[in-house]
Amino acid sequence: MENFLDALFTLKGRTAVVTGGSSGIGRSIATALCRAGAEVVVVARRPEPLQETADALRDTGGAASWLTADLGDRQSVHRLADQLQQRHGRTDILVNSAGVNIRLPLEELSEEDWDRTLRTNLDAPFLLGQRLGPAMAENGWGRILHIASQQSVRAFGNSGAYGVSKAGLTALTRSQAEAWSARGVCVNAIAPGFVHTPLNEAVFRDPVRTAAMARRTMTGRNGELADFAGIAVFLAGDAAAYVTGQTIFVDGGFSVT
Repeated sequence: MENFLDALFTLKGRTAVVTGGSSGIGRSIATALCRAGAEVVVVARRPEPLQETADALRDTGGAASWLTADLGDRQSVHRLADQLQQRHGRTDILVNSAGVNIRLPLEELSEEDWDRTLRTNLDAPFLLGQRLGPAMAENGWGRILHIASQQSVRAFGNSGAYGVSKAGLTALTRSQAEAWSARGVCVNAIAPGFVHTPLNEAVFRDPVRTAAMARRTMTGRNGELADFAGIAVFLAGDAAAYVTGQTIFVDGGFSVT
């Protein structure tokens, strides 16, 4: 039984890059991939949380390192891709979890707010795909995993630019899947439900709204970071070889109520 499960889900020998990997869902996924055997590179802007995350992963017996990058700056994204190639050679798994959500009414959203949101949430996954995806295809194996949102398919108040970026991300998922799946690169997105992360901290300060969101799910609770470990390991490995171009909602049924 163990050999069967290992063959399906092991990530030994794979190198995984997780943007936004020092906090929230990104860190949860980085931890899961590392525990499944991947060598993990976590990426974010601030060195201190990155160092702490990499140390924690290594404390579990895994292989982990970190790189700083501002995913909202194209030159920084290209430098990141260069560093990954120089330090690690091949990237097998790319997880795009870094994101920003500027919570303003749409009429108050500035062009700068719009540009920052789209650059971080949509441009960076596109650019990293352009830099890493063709090499994955040449190697005959790769996985790209985007972190989408409920706002990929529905509107939420005071979150307009974020919603547009996440809708675009699910379209990018399909486009990248069409480009590279025939050569062994599966591209999928995860759409979380309402999860307590730094990005949602302001919303979770309202206990009434938090409870209301939980009641809208079929499971009767909001999401937890641990809810994303299993789906990430599945999509990142050989078991998902025939799953591509999909947006999978991990939301307790929120999206279908």
